[in-house]
Amino acid sequence: MEQSSFSNLARWLKVVYEPKRLLLLEKIIEGVQCNCELGDALQMAPNLTSHHLGVLRESGLVDAVRDPNDARWIYYSINLAAMEELKQVFSDFFNAERIQPRRLTCGPQTAAERHADLLNLEK
Repeated sequence: MEQSSFSNLARWLKVVYEPKRLLLLEKIIEGVQCNCELGDALQMAPNLTSHHLGVLRESGLVDAVRDPNDARWIYYSINLAAMEELKQVFSDFFNAERIQPRRLTCGPQTAAERHADLLNLEK
């Protein structure tokens, strides 16, 4: 994998590593939710709910729309393109096809092989 792929994976991991953010995402995946519904459902203080939703919004994973009649109400939904990117990044990194067999470059087996190679060269 390229360095940029690792940076992208690390960026996404920083967003979703927090359990409360995963709980918020779970609720939003169930359907559009307002900030009060999310806080109530997860029994989170409003400032904590706002903080985690802010991180999710900044990452692009969640979209927010204010109610046109009362701006205190904010409705959150999943950004499908960002969700697809997150899914792809994790799928690429955690792909079992990437697993390679061990290469013997150190350890006792390698030392024994080097010794055998030296003996063969001397003959």
